[in-house]
Amino acid sequence: MVSLGVSRALRRRDIALRAFKKGPDYIDAAWLSLAARAPQGNLDPFFTPGQSLLEHFSRMASGYALALVEGNRGLFDGLDLQGSCSTAEVSRVLRAPLILVLDCAKMTRTAAALVKGCMNFEPGLHIAGVILNRTGAPRHQTMLRAAIEELCGLPVLGTLPRKSEGLMEERRTGLFGIDEYAQADAHLDQIADFVSAHVDMDALLRLAEYAPDLPDPLPDPLLAGGAPQRIEAVDLSAKTSGSKSVRPRRPRIGYVRDAAFWFYYQENLDALHAAGADLQALSLLDASPWPAIDGLYIGGGTPELHAEALSANREKRSLVAALSRAGLPIYAESGGFAYLTQSLRIEGRDYPMAGIFPCSVEFCPAPQGLGYVSAEVLNASPFLPAGCSFRGHEFQFSRCVFNEPDEKAYLFRLHRGKGMAAAPDQGRRDGLLLYNTFAAYTYVYAPALPLWAANFVSLCLRP
Repeated sequence: MVSLGVSRALRRRDIALRAFKKGPDYIDAAWLSLAARAPQGNLDPFFTPGQSLLEHFSRMASGYALALVEGNRGLFDGLDLQGSCSTAEVSRVLRAPLILVLDCAKMTRTAAALVKGCMNFEPGLHIAGVILNRTGAPRHQTMLRAAIEELCGLPVLGTLPRKSEGLMEERRTGLFGIDEYAQADAHLDQIADFVSAHVDMDALLRLAEYAPDLPDPLPDPLLAGGAPQRIEAVDLSAKTSGSKSVRPRRPRIGYVRDAAFWFYYQENLDALHAAGADLQALSLLDASPWPAIDGLYIGGGTPELHAEALSANREKRSLVAALSRAGLPIYAESGGFAYLTQSLRIEGRDYPMAGIFPCSVEFCPAPQGLGYVSAEVLNASPFLPAGCSFRGHEFQFSRCVFNEPDEKAYLFRLHRGKGMAAAPDQGRRDGLLLYNTFAAYTYVYAPALPLWAANFVSLCLRP
């Protein structure tokens, strides 16, 4: 809530702001993007560690006056006892001033002890200020402010009072999606009004000036022309007609962007465009006809909330199945994979889907796989070669039910993560390929797997 309110409040001052979410997250990142009115971005040392994280951030923040990075979980929480991949690590790598947002319900001096502990826990952090959340009456706020400013030597930038009603609605998977709010933009203005009334925005901006200059953005092999060089399967040499040359064709990749499927990293879409593709947003929910496409990308989302509408749209289900059988390159992740199965089962009811893969997906009340994934490609596909290792993540509230399970059909061995099925040997399995249709629970992050976009575009160029 604080990050959204600050982002929108600064954007209303006509500050060119880009907001980032730390970690593999789509929902929070989409809200931040809407709040800042700028493309979303994700930062995570698990995918791009150390210097590569700083370079990636420098490229994405280029052209903006200010960048705001929202952390996740606690400041020092990470993969292990060392806190690797934590929010603190991101702040340290970026050398970004850090603002703590502290839940102060039913405490006074203890709040100062918590802040003091964060200040001394790890070296290399610049904790620049504190915003106090869930504060009580003015007397409570005064005691909190005095304790932190006098005992910790840090400025208190704001005190947010407790509110009886929540400013943000959540479900088990996190915040509601922006498409589910008819007045999402106006709702963000209300949050900005609340935060601006209780946070010293001018002081916050002054603290941001302590951030050191970023290094000049280096050319990105993924986004600055390097990716198309990896397209080897197609002859891209220009044909000549007299003195005029014909430029290589840019394939059109459709990506499903509707209320059911909207989990996409901006970095992935940028990578496909940089690799030579033009992108076309499509829908699986409405009856609008699709243009001719050379490839199809179906990201994750919440198909379980739209199962009846997806199933009722037989024309689109038949179209996707026909495109798959014809060999059109299709890449699907998590919710997109669920759409390509025989059916979705939700609370005992089956909803027919595109029917490409010989399995079904059953949605579960509890998470089946959440977090980072480390994958090794066992069986080659046109998208990824055998022997390739990469990192991704999963956000899985369903399980795969195979009609005829075949352990050899899976493409990946997961050294971390749940995937589609357990294997009799070490690890678990994920990833399926039929025709040129690929599907997995694992989400990829293009900066951590540069060949993904190049191979996808290359496949779309083949006759």
